[in-house]
Amino acid sequence: MANERIPMSREGYEKLKAELERMETVEMIAVTKRIAAARDLGDLSENAEYHAAREDQGLLNARINELKSRLSHAYLVDPSAIKSDGAAFGAVVKVIDLDLDMEETFHLVGPGEEDYDRNRILVSSPIGQALLGKKVGQVAEVQAPMGKIRFKITEISFAG
Repeated sequence: MANERIPMSREGYEKLKAELERMETVEMIAVTKRIAAARDLGDLSENAEYHAAREDQGLLNARINELKSRLSHAYLVDPSAIKSDGAAFGAVVKVIDLDLDMEETFHLVGPGEEDYDRNRILVSSPIGQALLGKKVGQVAEVQAPMGKIRFKITEISFAG
């Protein structure tokens, strides 16, 4: 993700921004208080509470840095303004899994909007990347651990 631009809708951007603010103001303060309380218990070399809190602080810092990076590389896209006959950011893509003969629908979204239970997948995910630019009737192939998955695109729409 070095210096790649990350497409996001306004909604996804605001959601990630709110998550970052919550982590910096609420969660980081709570972890800092846990560290201080554990430090007051004495010998830090054998203090499991202190070490657990420090580890939590490190994980939280990593997540904060990841969110800051995503937000700094974001560019806002209005999915309703996209005019394309191929799969693109914001598209709702209906496909048939050619191996399982099952219909699926994927909504290609940016960070902050993904919801895999509702088939809202990141455009940067393997399936999202395979679908990008494909048109109705074309086949997208995704390399998965169990082998190739082949999707034939049956419909593309843009939900405004």
